[in-house]
Amino acid sequence: MQFITNDFMLGNETARYLYDTYAKKMPIFDYHCHLDPQQISENTHFDNITELWLGGDHYKWRAMRAQGIDERYITGDAPPEEKFRKWAEALENAVGNPLYHWSHLELKMYFGIDTLLTTDNADEIYAQANDYLKTHHVTTQSLIQASNVALICTTDHPNDDLKYHEQIKAQQDFKTTVLPAFRPDDLFKVDQPVFKDFVAQLSELTHEVKTAEALMEAVVKRIDYFHEHGGRLADHGLEEVHYAPYTPSQIEMIFQKGLNGESITREEKFQFQTFVLYELSKAYHARQWVMQIHFGAIRNNNTRAYEKLGPDAGFDSIRDQENLAYHLNHTLDMMERDGHLPKTILYNLNPVYNDIVGSTIANFQTEPGIQSKVQHGAGWWFNDTKQGMLRQMSSLADQGLIMHFVGMLTDSRSFISYSRHDYFRRILCTWLGEQVEKGEIPDDAALLKRFVENICYNNAFHYFKLMEEN
Repeated sequence: MQFITNDFMLGNETARYLYDTYAKKMPIFDYHCHLDPQQISENTHFDNITELWLGGDHYKWRAMRAQGIDERYITGDAPPEEKFRKWAEALENAVGNPLYHWSHLELKMYFGIDTLLTTDNADEIYAQANDYLKTHHVTTQSLIQASNVALICTTDHPNDDLKYHEQIKAQQDFKTTVLPAFRPDDLFKVDQPVFKDFVAQLSELTHEVKTAEALMEAVVKRIDYFHEHGGRLADHGLEEVHYAPYTPSQIEMIFQKGLNGESITREEKFQFQTFVLYELSKAYHARQWVMQIHFGAIRNNNTRAYEKLGPDAGFDSIRDQENLAYHLNHTLDMMERDGHLPKTILYNLNPVYNDIVGSTIANFQTEPGIQSKVQHGAGWWFNDTKQGMLRQMSSLADQGLIMHFVGMLTDSRSFISYSRHDYFRRILCTWLGEQVEKGEIPDDAALLKRFVENICYNNAFHYFKLMEEN
């Protein structure tokens, strides 16, 4: 049975026209992902679909656990063909989950396989996919180029040497631009052991760090290092957004406690977070960087699984937060008040907060010449679904100017996750087409063309200013 047709998820005639005429032809501007720059640089070859498809993909791991599959077949040492069979068992029961769509899109787009994956045909599709990988010599770079990706921003630790980015830049036959993005999450973890290790390594790379002031001076040196290597984006993964006023002496005390491994209160943690964001925003604004903030995850909730498998293994959830609107507005206001609020994108994991984010960003669109300087980012993680995307876009349209939305991002470690951009574009065209056919948006060819092309690619291209005009 063929499931993924050209009209897949295109629910009306206008949607089909918009997708075929505009959306599917646009390049991909992937301004946030977790692809490994070493694998891109070395043009890693894949000869087994299990490695490419299931390795590191905690979305699929969660579905397999819900199917009751033993961990040996998920993250353990089972042979790849057995892991694939178990994934097929989970997938045929994932109807209604976006994984069912994503997985069949991936089979169609990257392997030319139209058949629904089931336990009955798992061995046949496993062999067919592996044969395709070998005969077509599928590599990281070939997958990126086949996906029509114009630009990639990876996610990089502040202390990274960025050598693989330099190697990629020197490869003239690879046309996709690959740039680093600054991800200083360890800088915020003053209450955790990793903070002391982060400061020690930062000291080796820059200068001796014994005070909070020296800490931020060292971090700015690393920002400049990223800037020299083409970096123009920063990203911050925060559990919660909190605005907690502080004094310099309080910050210095908290910093010293962090270095010494002493107990730090929740209030002190958020004071330090506020201080760090404030200081970082000055550096970003001065260099015309874009600041991204992802917030709202509660991580590693299954203690037994964490002790066995470690972090990022698929045991994270959506977090709630008290008084988010207060903290979010005050955080942005402290930067705006002192004249250094950079371009900013906010991603909320809890969809309940869509309108809070939408109404907040509208308070800070005050810089002439920049369209939607503060953005409501695309549906993220647990919102990376049809309903999540629709909720985010509807809220953005209600509260702001969706015409300026910078669109979809991949946020994945998989080189075949670019199918999610196609998924997003089909949902976008159907959402827009429905409103056109109901008479709520004009059936104006120039308007609709601009809407689709802007959100699919053009807005991100102009907002981030990372590439030259052709």
